[in-house]
Amino acid sequence: MNTRKYLFEWEDLPWFPDMLRESMTDYLRFMFTHTNFYQPITPLILQGLTHSQSHQLVDLCSGGGGPIEVIKSNLEEVTGQPLPVLLTDKFPNLQAFRMLAERSKNQISYLQNAIDARDVPANIAGFRTIFSGFHHFDDEFAKAVLQNAVDNKAGIGIFDGGDKNLLSILLILILHPLAFVFLTPFFRPFRWTRIIFTYVIPLIPFFTIWDGIVSVTRLRSPQALLKLAQAVTSNGYHWEAGKRKNKWGMNVAYLLGYPIWL
Repeated sequence: MNTRKYLFEWEDLPWFPDMLRESMTDYLRFMFTHTNFYQPITPLILQGLTHSQSHQLVDLCSGGGGPIEVIKSNLEEVTGQPLPVLLTDKFPNLQAFRMLAERSKNQISYLQNAIDARDVPANIAGFRTIFSGFHHFDDEFAKAVLQNAVDNKAGIGIFDGGDKNLLSILLILILHPLAFVFLTPFFRPFRWTRIIFTYVIPLIPFFTIWDGIVSVTRLRSPQALLKLAQAVTSNGYHWEAGKRKNKWGMNVAYLLGYPIWL
């Protein structure tokens, strides 16, 4: 079954309440950060930064910030140099973005206006990243995202964590409810609505678990990612794809692309 055609994720719907969407992305940021889920791809981002001659990360589809805080920390630990990050999203979680900017002393900045990953303004320079977002896109949308990076001579890294199997779905059904029950008071920024719609009317756990299961069914293999890249007009561009396993035994599929400078 083509799950991209017949299934949907709640947070993608334009009418979905911001309060619920932002609480869901806050949860994902907490989990990605405290598990350092994307740590194994640190060398890949360094490779992309170096080859694209970039000195800033431009994070697309940032949600509530995703793993960007710990990604930035991992990179700076290796390089010994500060790395500015710019957060962007079609539905920017501004409360979370402001919190991350404050905690990083504005080393993490953000755009308040909506940014479509298919049409990133050319004046926004840096190595582009998408964490746990590319599976939301159908093939035509995904190719448009890659083409926009190529047209602007920007390097791009696509990173989607998880394994497309029944075990992943079972883990979501078991672990996510427990995480919401025991960890919700620690999610930041604090929101009373999060407490109400987790413990009293559990809409946030329901929508997050639904979207998590649909996400698993939509994950692309490295071969599928590379096929998308090869379908765009990208002469003078280097593409590579693969998988890296994190300390939790889960795979992160990646697609890395950057211009070949002569």
